[in-house]
Amino acid sequence: MGIFNFFSKEKKETLDKGLSKTKENVFSKITRAIAGKSKVDDEVLDNLEEVLITSDVGVDTTLKIISRIEDRVSRDKYVTTAELTAILREEIAALLTENHTEDLESFTVPEDKKPYVIMVVGVNGVGKTTTIGKLAYQFKKAGKNVYLGAADTFRAAAVEQLVIWSERVGVPIVKQKMGSDPASVAFDTLSSAKANGADVVIIDTAGRLHNKINLMNELTKIKNVMKKVIPDAPHEVLLVLDGSTGQNAFEQAKQFTAATEVNALAVTKLDGTAKGGVVIGISDHFRIPVKYIGLGEGMEDLQVFNRKEFVNSLFGE
Repeated sequence: MGIFNFFSKEKKETLDKGLSKTKENVFSKITRAIAGKSKVDDEVLDNLEEVLITSDVGVDTTLKIISRIEDRVSRDKYVTTAELTAILREEIAALLTENHTEDLESFTVPEDKKPYVIMVVGVNGVGKTTTIGKLAYQFKKAGKNVYLGAADTFRAAAVEQLVIWSERVGVPIVKQKMGSDPASVAFDTLSSAKANGADVVIIDTAGRLHNKINLMNELTKIKNVMKKVIPDAPHEVLLVLDGSTGQNAFEQAKQFTAATEVNALAVTKLDGTAKGGVVIGISDHFRIPVKYIGLGEGMEDLQVFNRKEFVNSLFGE
């Protein structure tokens, strides 16, 4: 099934609504950048560079995009300002493709990994626990048998929130008392999930960044203990970032990618913010695929990331 078949009208509307503030912000700036100009020249490119940087795309990624557009202008000789958004769409979509961001068709996991183990990392407050709950809902909706593991044993609120989500979604959760060894919770979760034929296991972890060495040691220990139950676990280390924090999300990504081998990203809270451009910058800078984006509070408001639809929503069809 192709991307244009599975990306429903409802999903498109949710995406458009979630990115509306970013789109409004970007378009108003682009309109000012090309005011009074009929063709793309150095002044327009300088203005566009400022637009992208102030839209939280990031300096390095912005320079790549501008360089690509310069090449197009040089090659095609005359590019009108009316063509600019179309070129932006094409070049940013191409950039995301080069950074291994592929369009997912649905909430699926590899059939040859059972259970498929996802270890979720991220600082407190980014929507980590909520994202886990929504993922569990989507996987269960897709017919998967899902287990949750509450390995953030340092915050009572984190465990309580995950328990609420497990009850809401109707999936089992493995937890221990506060202050327990997180690796022990992960071991118990995987053991129980494996014994009961689970398809997907999602493990929550503590979101403390005050000491990177401690964080690294803790995450490494959790992963090593998982391997005792399932040798190639975790299959996915999913970093959750709050898109509304803009450049601060870059710093969090830097810290976590230094502490553990992150291989997937979820960017939350894109609704209600004008900083949606951060998705492009983070994907490009860290070369880690964005798998999911959060566009609201509802269970259906976590979407698999589709680069073409994302770019179309951001810069217009």
